[in-house]
Amino acid sequence: MTTTYDFGNGPVPAHRHPNGGGWVADTASVDPAAYVGPSATIGDYATVRGNARISGHAAVRDRAWISGNARIGGHATIGDHAWISGNVRISGDGTVGSEN
Repeated sequence: MTTTYDFGNGPVPAHRHPNGGGWVADTASVDPAAYVGPSATIGDYATVRGNARISGHAAVRDRAWISGNARIGGHATIGDHAWISGNVRISGDGTVGSEN
Protein backbone atom coordinates (compact mmCIF):
# COMPACT_ATOMS: atom_id res chain seq x y z
CA MET A 1 0.00 0.00 0.00
CA THR A 2 1.32 3.44 -0.94
CA THR A 3 1.56 6.04 1.80
CA THR A 4 0.17 9.45 0.81
CA TYR A 5 0.11 12.96 2.24
CA ASP A 6 -1.90 16.02 1.22
CA PHE A 7 0.48 18.95 0.68
CA GLY A 8 -2.50 21.15 -0.21
CA ASN A 9 -3.60 19.95 -3.65
CA GLY A 10 -4.81 16.46 -2.81
CA PRO A 11 -2.93 13.41 -1.54
CA VAL A 12 0.28 12.33 -3.31
CA PRO A 13 2.72 9.48 -2.64
CA ALA A 14 4.99 10.58 0.21
CA HIS A 15 7.07 9.34 3.12
CA ARG A 16 8.41 10.54 6.45
CA HIS A 17 12.03 11.72 6.38
CA PRO A 18 14.19 9.56 8.66
CA ASN A 19 15.99 12.61 10.11
CA GLY A 20 13.20 14.56 11.79
CA GLY A 21 10.04 12.81 10.60
CA GLY A 22 8.64 15.52 8.31
CA TRP A 23 6.67 14.67 5.18
CA VAL A 24 8.52 14.42 1.85
CA ALA A 25 6.79 13.88 -1.49
CA ASP A 26 8.20 10.87 -3.32
CA THR A 27 8.98 13.22 -6.23
CA ALA A 28 11.14 15.49 -4.01
CA SER A 29 14.79 14.83 -3.13
CA VAL A 30 16.15 15.20 0.40
CA ASP A 31 19.63 14.15 1.56
CA PRO A 32 19.72 11.80 4.55
CA ALA A 33 21.84 14.33 6.52
CA ALA A 34 19.29 17.12 6.03
CA TYR A 35 16.76 17.65 8.81
CA VAL A 36 13.02 17.85 8.08
CA GLY A 37 11.15 18.51 11.32
CA PRO A 38 7.94 16.63 12.18
CA SER A 39 5.65 19.50 11.07
CA ALA A 40 7.73 20.59 8.05
CA THR A 41 6.98 19.48 4.48
CA ILE A 42 8.98 19.04 1.28
CA GLY A 43 6.66 18.79 -1.72
CA ASP A 44 6.55 18.67 -5.48
CA TYR A 45 10.06 18.46 -7.00
CA ALA A 46 11.87 20.41 -4.27
CA THR A 47 15.44 19.52 -3.32
CA VAL A 48 17.09 19.75 0.10
CA ARG A 49 20.83 19.04 0.27
CA GLY A 50 23.69 19.04 2.75
CA ASN A 51 23.08 20.02 6.34
CA ALA A 52 20.03 22.14 5.53
CA ARG A 53 17.43 22.24 8.28
CA ILE A 54 13.70 22.65 7.61
CA SER A 55 11.78 23.04 10.87
CA GLY A 56 8.62 24.42 12.43
CA HIS A 57 5.77 24.42 9.92
CA ALA A 58 8.01 25.45 7.04
CA ALA A 59 7.20 24.19 3.54
CA VAL A 60 9.56 23.77 0.60
CA ARG A 61 7.76 23.13 -2.68
CA ASP A 62 7.73 23.47 -6.45
CA ARG A 63 11.32 23.23 -7.73
CA ALA A 64 12.96 25.12 -4.86
CA TRP A 65 16.52 24.15 -3.90
CA ILE A 66 17.82 24.43 -0.32
CA SER A 67 21.43 23.51 0.46
CA GLY A 68 24.47 24.11 2.65
CA ASN A 69 23.70 25.12 6.22
CA ALA A 70 20.49 26.95 5.33
CA ARG A 71 17.82 27.06 8.04
CA ILE A 72 14.16 27.45 7.10
CA GLY A 73 11.66 27.66 9.96
CA GLY A 74 8.49 29.13 11.36
CA HIS A 75 5.70 29.15 8.78
CA ALA A 76 8.01 30.15 5.91
CA THR A 77 7.20 28.82 2.45
CA ILE A 78 9.94 28.44 -0.13
CA GLY A 79 8.69 27.78 -3.64
CA ASP A 80 8.89 28.35 -7.36
CA HIS A 81 12.55 28.09 -8.48
CA ALA A 82 14.02 29.70 -5.34
CA TRP A 83 17.65 28.75 -4.68
CA ILE A 84 18.79 29.14 -1.06
CA SER A 85 22.27 28.11 0.02
CA GLY A 86 25.02 28.82 2.51
CA ASN A 87 24.30 30.04 6.03
CA VAL A 88 20.97 31.70 5.20
CA ARG A 89 18.25 31.82 7.88
CA ILE A 90 14.61 32.30 6.90
CA SER A 91 11.79 32.20 9.44
CA GLY A 92 8.38 33.70 10.05
CA ASP A 93 5.28 33.71 7.87
CA GLY A 94 6.69 34.88 4.54
CA THR A 95 6.98 33.30 1.13
CA VAL A 96 10.11 33.18 -1.04
CA GLY A 97 9.21 32.46 -4.66
CA SER A 98 5.84 32.94 -6.27
CA GLU A 99 2.62 32.18 -4.43
CA ASN A 100 0.77 29.68 -6.60
